[in-house]
Amino acid sequence: MSKKKVKKFKESVGIDIGTHSIKLVHLRRIHEGFKLLNYEIRPTVPVGIEYTPSDLRPERFAPILAEMMRTLKIKPKKVKHLVTAIGGDHLSIKQIKTIFLPEDELESALFFEAKKHLPISGSDMVLDFQVLSVEERTNNMNILLVSSTRDQINAHSDVLTTVDLAPGIIDAEPLAVANSFFLNTYVEDGVYVLLNIGAHRTNMVICGPQARFFSRDIDFGGFNVTKDIMRAKDLGFEEAEEYKFEHGITGTSSSDLGSTSLGTLEISDKLTEENIALEIKRSLRYYVKEAGNSDFRKILLVGGGAKLKGMPEYLQEQLNIPTEIFNPFTGVEMPEKLRDKKDPQLALAIGLAMRPE
Repeated sequence: MSKKKVKKFKESVGIDIGTHSIKLVHLRRIHEGFKLLNYEIRPTVPVGIEYTPSDLRPERFAPILAEMMRTLKIKPKKVKHLVTAIGGDHLSIKQIKTIFLPEDELESALFFEAKKHLPISGSDMVLDFQVLSVEERTNNMNILLVSSTRDQINAHSDVLTTVDLAPGIIDAEPLAVANSFFLNTYVEDGVYVLLNIGAHRTNMVICGPQARFFSRDIDFGGFNVTKDIMRAKDLGFEEAEEYKFEHGITGTSSSDLGSTSLGTLEISDKLTEENIALEIKRSLRYYVKEAGNSDFRKILLVGGGAKLKGMPEYLQEQLNIPTEIFNPFTGVEMPEKLRDKKDPQLALAIGLAMRPE
């Protein structure tokens, strides 16, 4: 990957297309920082209607995104710096160590190296990478590999071109969340856990100034909390959603779910938050084993699920690590009309809009 001259831009647009909602952030660069011009969050399905990821085909996102652009008075063809992101099952990220290679040999060598580490077939793999550091003692290179499939990138680009947006930079969701953290906050040494709690999955990112980068998806999110409430309280989807926003995770217990019979076995069901905490524990143990670093300073919650009442307190109790909701606007100048609307759902979109060329 050759070094490119960093381009300056006056304004930028970051778009996070999620299963539950689309988040759009419009920033202006000022001095060495950013000013928020506007943002919008729109659901991908009408309020009160139950949805599943299989129903959310890419073509359904374009009309919603087009309406958001009109509402914010952003002309798609005039957007010069657009950054969006992809994630999910077809995205893989891994930090590796390799011998030092000159720049002109690095890209071709890493393509073959990536096949050892990333679960995507070579013919369909689209690979990018970033050299994080070169160790002085060994001269080895620490490199972050990112891969996706050509089909995923094409489907994502089609949504943007349908509304006359040039795809621009397509980032990886875990990296955008990390950017939101590092570009907004003074980060002390140590290891930090970022949890982006979405509707159907929670993306977990472990990172730090000198820490090994790690990312994985946990197949539980806010939608699963709603399902818990529907079963425990015998409510319909819309009623359970209202209950969730009022009570968060404090209104149900695992005993409310009863048990599921499986042949001669009876398996007690776990609540969504219990499953998330369990998977985080497993990931932290794996990280300590692989990275040899257990200096966990803080867990920071972003995404719509971060706002569920009781979630920070529950995770802190279960994991014994200080846990709080992350404010993605710490380093952003806010207009008066938006100063009280610092939504953690916007962390990914902010990280995208802040991303340099």
